[in-house]
Amino acid sequence: MNLGFEHIKEKIFNNRKVAENYFFMTFLQGSGLIIGFFLYPYLIRVLGKSAYGTYVLILSNIQFFSIFISFGFDFPALKKISFSPDDNQIKSQTVSEVFTAKICLFVLCAIVLVALIFIIPFVRANAIFYIIIFLTLLVDILFPNWYFQGVQKMKFVTYVNLTLRLLTIPLIVIFIKSPADLLKYTLIISLFPVAGGVFTFFYLQIKEKIQIRLVRLASLKPVFADAMPFFWTSAFGTFKKESVKFIIGTFFSMEDVALYDLADRIVSIPRLIINSINSALFPKIVKNYKTESVRKIIKYETIIGLTITALIAVFGYWAVLILGGRDMLAAYPLAVILSFTIYAWLIVGSYINFLFVPHHKYYFVTKNQFVALFSFLLLSAIGLIISKNIVVLVSAYALSHLVEIIYCKYLIKKNQLL
Repeated sequence: MNLGFEHIKEKIFNNRKVAENYFFMTFLQGSGLIIGFFLYPYLIRVLGKSAYGTYVLILSNIQFFSIFISFGFDFPALKKISFSPDDNQIKSQTVSEVFTAKICLFVLCAIVLVALIFIIPFVRANAIFYIIIFLTLLVDILFPNWYFQGVQKMKFVTYVNLTLRLLTIPLIVIFIKSPADLLKYTLIISLFPVAGGVFTFFYLQIKEKIQIRLVRLASLKPVFADAMPFFWTSAFGTFKKESVKFIIGTFFSMEDVALYDLADRIVSIPRLIINSINSALFPKIVKNYKTESVRKIIKYETIIGLTITALIAVFGYWAVLILGGRDMLAAYPLAVILSFTIYAWLIVGSYINFLFVPHHKYYFVTKNQFVALFSFLLLSAIGLIISKNIVVLVSAYALSHLVEIIYCKYLIKKNQLL
């Protein structure tokens, strides 16, 4: 009995960094969701479905720029930091390379946004919102979460983000009173994260002793080459995810965008847990790779994913009722359909993190996302021809995730990765 207790104690001790990293990553995302859920009933009633749906659509549009600015740099950089968490020279070089590359891409995207403001009427009519939300992309440059994840210091990231999020609550309650206050809401929700990014940028240099500098563009070729598979992966994945809102906003209404956003919010609660699991395990698994460990992870994550889907089916109705009221009950079936994506996110995430990346099969990830995007667009087109209904679109989105699993299994079996 004593030996069993000692074994458990040893396991906890050996994995304490993983557990701490997972806890703070989950708590960071969880705090944002909790605050968002706390404010949602107030915002949807005060701003109204149409104004809030407009904000959601613009935010979704800006995510397309985020694809190019991020460009898949984070994962290769995380891998470098994970292997050399105590080498300040490697850390400084890695941070500087990613910083320089993202700054260049940010400037290019800013030029494109200005052009779109002159070309597209909807963008021109909402130009101030597009510009403000676009500036939040600076956070990805100034606040490198991947660095803190690699050195397993997510505690700092959590404290900074939680403080900033808490500060927004009283400002929103005080200043947001009607749909006319949408601009104020956008400013409050956007500028605080940017301030956090500026603080972190100086923290890295002063406290972490990271020397951040602009590097020669010619030296960034290997950085772009390493990131390219992840760029395409992110591009296909983000395009698929954000195009759902874009299609709803284009062919349906802003009220329908708000309905989909509520359904997505409900699913995002368990999603934050599953995202953090694979990310927290990655630094440890990649250092001490064992196929048997990967099999166990996939087995446990299958159980977790299916359990979460069942829970959303049972309790999702009441979640919609509490958050949005009876006017938003149409979001419940959407949430149930979206819940099936949770299982897919877990399993595909484990395939990517623990099979494709360790075996340097980066383009398998890209191919998988392309297949998922193509299947989503094909299923959406067929479904909307048959019936112009938002449920059809969301069902196509969920089915495309199941296609991902099937295709990943095919690649794994063909290349004998497991």
